Amino acid sequence: MLTTRFVDGAPNWLDVTSTDLDGALSFYGALFGWRFQSAGPDAGGYGFLQLDGRTAAGAMGTTPEQGPPAWTVYFQSPDAEATAKAAEEAHGRVLAPPMDVMGQGHLAVLADQAGVPFGIWQPGLIKGLDVANEPGALSWVELYTPDIAAAAAFYRAVLSLETAAVPFPGGTYTCVNAAGAGEEAMFGGIVPLAADPVEAGSHPYWLPYFEVADTDVVVADTRNLGGTVRAPATDLPGVGRIAKLADPYGARFAVIRSERPGG
Repeated sequence: MLTTRFVDGAPNWLDVTSTDLDGALSFYGALFGWRFQSAGPDAGGYGFLQLDGRTAAGAMGTTPEQGPPAWTVYFQSPDAEATAKAAEEAHGRVLAPPMDVMGQGHLAVLADQAGVPFGIWQPGLIKGLDVANEPGALSWVELYTPDIAAAAAFYRAVLSLETAAVPFPGGTYTCVNAAGAGEEAMFGGIVPLAADPVEAGSHPYWLPYFEVADTDVVVADTRNLGGTVRAPATDLPGVGRIAKLADPYGARFAVIRSERPGG
């Protein structure tokens, strides 16, 4: 499961970019109770989305020329330069080269072999998110990709991630965990893009899941706040009640009321 005891290879940050930052902040504030705190005058408008004073995500305004609004998941790296080089060697790309972020850590934005953007955060003064796996916080990540085997090989080469096939209604689900961490440390999954009717035809991407107290309430609130319900609230036996959503500007995310909170 995701915790704030971050290990190399596991998600330790995420942020949303939006062409209407004020609108996005209003939406997520109403949906999750987040409050925006600027990272300072030298941060280019970047700031922290906080839940009861703890950072649950980051946010920044963007322009249409920089790409559509989206969530980006970051994974912990002990060496951002080495990880960026490994991504290139594994037929990925470096979208934003490793850089020091005001002494807080080192950041890079990469793309995997299928072109899926993801981030790398090498901890400095900021180790990662302050909260995970509780209502209003990140609890799972899911990669939608055209080729599970190719994706698993890429992330094994770049982040040393391990995969395992887990029985699931109708088949198996490919879970992901950090190297040597075992099943208790599973933090996400890999799903064939064509197998999900909601995702079929879209570009591959990483989808973040946020824990919620009541999936149906969040779905209704999303509609009322101008967002989109991409997949309605659905029960997954042994997992929880999930829904796939998008904010009013198109950034995709999912929510889950876990059947076993914290597990």
